[in-house]
Amino acid sequence: MSIDLGLQGRVIAVTGASSGFGRAIAIFLAGQGADVHVADRDREGLASLTAAHPAIRASTVDLADRAAGAAWIAAVEAAAGGAIAVLVNNAGGSLGQVPQDITAVSDAAWDAIIDVNLHGVFALCRAVVPGMRRAGGGRIVNIGSRASQNASLNGVQAYTAAKHAIAGLTRQLAADLGPSGITVNCVAPGLVRTNRHRDAQWERYGETGQNALLSRIALRRLGTPEDIAHVVGFLASDLAAYITGAIIPVDGGTA
Repeated sequence: MSIDLGLQGRVIAVTGASSGFGRAIAIFLAGQGADVHVADRDREGLASLTAAHPAIRASTVDLADRAAGAAWIAAVEAAAGGAIAVLVNNAGGSLGQVPQDITAVSDAAWDAIIDVNLHGVFALCRAVVPGMRRAGGGRIVNIGSRASQNASLNGVQAYTAAKHAIAGLTRQLAADLGPSGITVNCVAPGLVRTNRHRDAQWERYGETGQNALLSRIALRRLGTPEDIAHVVGFLASDLAAYITGAIIPVDGGTA
């Protein structure tokens, strides 16, 4: 089954696209005919993406560096000859950290997660808004987590705090930017095995824990990156023109 979301030629910027959600989002949007630009710090992962999908334009950027992120937005606008129509803030994650008692969490470990999951998103939103305002509107889609509204299954405090903050930032920016025709929404995935860190998290549960988790999901399966990409595509399209400030769970109906 295929659907035309009307995204042909639309300039879309996607972060964290070397793997997982970001890669699936970039591929899906490019397949819709969008002019897709991606950024990630994983040079090899980006090379693999663009080798398979040459129309996608990639830049190696450390998005925890707010100035570098803003410079990337400016570079995409220059290459496109105009404003970015859709920004997808996907870069983030728990960076391979594992649960620790709060007394053992270092400042460096906390800051590393907050920098990419929150500070980087803020900087990119700040950088993309002027162009969207000049164009008369735009779309911002933030990738949150079920941890945007609950304790995280991964148990990493900084990750949960950052994803809760993304939900709040989404709601505030939706209110602030609505008069400019800019919608801001957040997709909140459940557990999806997108990389070796999520695979390790899944394995730590053991068979009993895995079955218990699946029993709480109405659809009785984990999600896929494509499940997330399809919702992002909808939010990027004109079909979602009257949706803003929403935190949309994409978790198979997890209780």
